[in-house]
Amino acid sequence: MPIPRKNERRDASFFVAAEEVGRLALAVGPLLERAVGVGWYERHGNEADAAALALCRLRRAAAGLRRGPEHGDAAVREALAGASPEALAWIASRAISYMDEHGFPEAVERYHE
Repeated sequence: MPIPRKNERRDASFFVAAEEVGRLALAVGPLLERAVGVGWYERHGNEADAAALALCRLRRAAAGLRRGPEHGDAAVREALAGASPEALAWIASRAISYMDEHGFPEAVERYHE
């Protein structure tokens, strides 16, 4: 279902989507802070995974609400801007670890040789 234009946003689904973006944006900060220092190799579903999941859901919800992936990326950057330096470093290292273990280097290295 397409997201209605600004002047057409009277449908209840628009308000539900906007509420979801707001809820996720508020939840991300505390999740990031709880993830600091938590390892991710011993247990799946840990606090670092919960923070990453919330950021992904925020990205998808904001992209859908505003009709473009760049809006989802902007929502994630905004959420990360409020995090402590320690939380940023921790979630970034989690993301790089995941990307490395799931083939990202091999997928892009041919473009950077």
